[in-house]
Amino acid sequence: MSKLLSEILSHVSVLSVNGNPEIPVRKVEFDSRKVSKGDLFVAVPGTKVDGHDFIGQAINKGAAAILYEDTDNSDPRVCWIKTKDSSVALAMVASAFYDFPSEKIKLSGITGTNGKTTVATLLYKLFKSFGYKVGLLSTVSVFIDDKIVEASHTTPDALTINRFLREMIDAGCEYAFIEVSSHAIKQNRVYDLDFDVAVFSNITHDHLDYHKTFDEYIKAKKLFFDNLSPSASALVNIDDRNGRVMIQNTEAMVSTYALKRPADFKGKVIENSFEGLLIEINGKQVWTRLSGDFNAYNLLSVYGVACLLKQYPDKVLTKLSALQAAAGRFDVIKSDDGRSAIIDYAHTPDALENVLKTIQDVRTKHQQLITIIGAGGDRDKTKRPVMAEIAVAYSDKVILTSDNPRSESPLAIIEDMKKGISKEKTHQILEITDRKQAIHTACMIANNKDIILIAGKGHETYQEIEGKRYHFDDKQIIQSIFKHHKKRV
Repeated sequence: MSKLLSEILSHVSVLSVNGNPEIPVRKVEFDSRKVSKGDLFVAVPGTKVDGHDFIGQAINKGAAAILYEDTDNSDPRVCWIKTKDSSVALAMVASAFYDFPSEKIKLSGITGTNGKTTVATLLYKLFKSFGYKVGLLSTVSVFIDDKIVEASHTTPDALTINRFLREMIDAGCEYAFIEVSSHAIKQNRVYDLDFDVAVFSNITHDHLDYHKTFDEYIKAKKLFFDNLSPSASALVNIDDRNGRVMIQNTEAMVSTYALKRPADFKGKVIENSFEGLLIEINGKQVWTRLSGDFNAYNLLSVYGVACLLKQYPDKVLTKLSALQAAAGRFDVIKSDDGRSAIIDYAHTPDALENVLKTIQDVRTKHQQLITIIGAGGDRDKTKRPVMAEIAVAYSDKVILTSDNPRSESPLAIIEDMKKGISKEKTHQILEITDRKQAIHTACMIANNKDIILIAGKGHETYQEIEGKRYHFDDKQIIQSIFKHHKKRV
């Protein structure tokens, strides 16, 4: 496909144009390595590299036009378009190039520290169960109706989002659900998308390596709601004290959900077990296959979104009872001899505490809880001791191990985690840097009926060590151990 440059720039705020804008553009790129003849190259300043440094490379590879913020280059071979903010311009250009796909599909975005993947995935499954063709953009995977595409980021770049939305529409999808990360909001990746519903789940300690302060992190999330149109719906968890903050300046129609206070979508947990939740939603009870109060919140938000998208409430409740959680979210694996392992993506203090509280609520006094936990390298270091402290507070035994150490020393990460553990609690911990060995050790320690929590990686099937990715799947490993190494009853 190709479009006239002038058409692509039709709603972009342009400061100046030097050259002929009435030229065909074959595709849009912001990565100079992907540029070919007839492309529009958008030079975007990034966190690590600046696209303006690669304008010359883009021209040499055949770019027909350059959209930029600031450069002295004036090569006459291309059309030069100056703009104030090229990350905003990229989002608007992407939208125009793919014929404004977000306007032609009912798009819902979910933001918050925890719950994004579960809520987006449950919504995808729910609307599929209603018989619709549906799209999903999540951390775990991208679905274009039944076609699956591997995901590389929680929220892709603006070009990729719009391309996927275009493919969803072409495949006949009526609804799409997308995770919206704070990075994506800050970097304008979801700018100019026409959201029908925006969800705020919660906000807790995370990503301070990027946002630097918790206040900046909140502001990034809030920006998502500030940019909603008056025709959109904002659905916020008002049990989280920042729920009200999110909607202070929004023009969207506001709805609320909560377990602890009055709300438009009010829930109450009646029964909680490893098998699932009995939850009351707006006065009607439903049994679901998800466990824990944190999943009660997820289910409430799913119910709320479905109702805001004009689905019948009773039909929604009926379908909720059959849904299963996203991969790597409180995924329970049982051995023949009675041991239980729970795989969960919990990699923030709040998420870890939610999972541990759920296990605490449903385990018996005779069941020992062994928690395997690490922390990601090259990421927010301040949460490491907090997570170790939480793990020790709720567990009988804690094994500190590797997550994705990336370029950091696994031992150094563990030392950071140990700072959160008092001397009186050190007898509860083991240090095993090899994650596979840590899982084996937990299985050796566990008696029949005991519970092993393997936290931090969830659905991930790799480990990042010294710049390389190696295959590693927590679930695969524990299933193999349970199959081949049975304890005596």
